[in-house]
Amino acid sequence: MRAVVCKQWGGPENLVIETVSDLLPGPNEVVIEVKAAGVNFPDVLIIQNKYQMKPTLPFTPGAELAGVIRAVGAEVRHLHVGDAVVAFTGLGAFAQQCLSKAEQVLPIPAGMDFHTAAAFTLAYGTSWHAVRDRAALQAGETLLVLGAAGGVGLAAVEIGKAIGATVIACASTAEKLQVCQAHGADHCINYETEDLRLRIKELTQGKGPDVIYDAVGGKFSEPCFRAIGWRGRYLVVGFASGEIPSLPLNLALLKGASIVGVFWGEFAKREPKNNAAGLTEMLQWIKQGKIKPLVSKTYTLDQTPEALRDMSERKVTGKIIITP
Repeated sequence: MRAVVCKQWGGPENLVIETVSDLLPGPNEVVIEVKAAGVNFPDVLIIQNKYQMKPTLPFTPGAELAGVIRAVGAEVRHLHVGDAVVAFTGLGAFAQQCLSKAEQVLPIPAGMDFHTAAAFTLAYGTSWHAVRDRAALQAGETLLVLGAAGGVGLAAVEIGKAIGATVIACASTAEKLQVCQAHGADHCINYETEDLRLRIKELTQGKGPDVIYDAVGGKFSEPCFRAIGWRGRYLVVGFASGEIPSLPLNLALLKGASIVGVFWGEFAKREPKNNAAGLTEMLQWIKQGKIKPLVSKTYTLDQTPEALRDMSERKVTGKIIITP
């Protein structure tokens, strides 16, 4: 089978495509024939050795996938060869086959295609954990999303609307904000051309948002935190800008606000039952039409470096997919 292999730390141009041996499952594992693999910003960081998880070279990147089980370990009882499944593996998805622990695999609901399934797990899992679990967003509250047109950001917009919140989407271009509006955002702010803090104040009648979802970091974090409402929850999701901000903690005191860390991968590992409950709730929302993952572009396995380059340069709207 063919796989993308990272043999040295660096940019996407260093990745190679190789033919390697077919995979065999351990007792509690399955081998999945990959039909679609989601691309995420951490994939870019991992191949540069800039992420929390630091794999040993060489390795195949790619954290999430959808496909069909081709082999099942001796102790696996609930999964079978031929099952259509989705899995979060952390590594290994950018290949024609991927090995996964059986506990990390979920069946794909009837009627859902592989592209949608592959676009779902990490982005929506992260945003459900952030918005629903960590922030406990309630109907009638206001959610502000930084980086709202990206994979996790757009998921947060949709989840906020599914809960019944008012959603303010912030992004860098008018085109990206149009996508946010199409996915339910009530208000939009172009943070490259508008005064972010002033516009937040205007749109919330001076109260400030109840929850701020920050997947961007950098220069936008402090003005947002300064605008947060009383007892607000500031979700630290990621740093797509490449800069980790320094927030003045006196603001948390003055606003009675909470700074809340969001690390979905660790949550999924430590609290698998709670994570599964979240994924189950969102699968129901998909059936009900409340959320719909946006796949904006697909790439072949040979185009994986291009896909990761587009992700690193923030050219991506919604999710992008690799089809091995």
